[in-house]
Amino acid sequence: MLKLLGQRKFHISGLAREMGISVPVVAKHAKILEAAGLVEREEFGGTHVLRVLRKNKERLYEVLEPFSEEHEVEVQKGTSILEALQTVAGVRMKKVGEREFIASIDGEEGFFVYEVNGKCPDLPVGECKVEKEEEIKIKRLVPVLKKRVRVKVRENKIRL
Repeated sequence: MLKLLGQRKFHISGLAREMGISVPVVAKHAKILEAAGLVEREEFGGTHVLRVLRKNKERLYEVLEPFSEEHEVEVQKGTSILEALQTVAGVRMKKVGEREFIASIDGEEGFFVYEVNGKCPDLPVGECKVEKEEEIKIKRLVPVLKKRVRVKVRENKIRL
């Protein structure tokens, strides 16, 4: 539920439909998430729309951290992080020009970044080498709307 609400706002019945569960179950869990300060509810008449509380987004990440999958792989010293990640089921790479990028995790496409021991390396995933035991975290970048630009097209009038 939090994952879906982190992507966009949902009407309670729409969230129930998306998750394949009943509206009362979603409403019950929404109250729990509201009490925990993770989501907020907007009411428009009898319509209830849920969204993640933006100010508590870091708290949400902390709550979701235990649910992330963990894998352990063994590679030779000097192996690229790209090669190490290619051994993990569900991680799919995409080549653009000469570089490869993480394109999806478990079928969920998007833009991903990687961290090594909590830091973002300045190197592409294919050039960063493993020299000792490391912890690699893959994070999906969630699009956040910063600007909306409407472009209007004016028809050129022909003058005689």
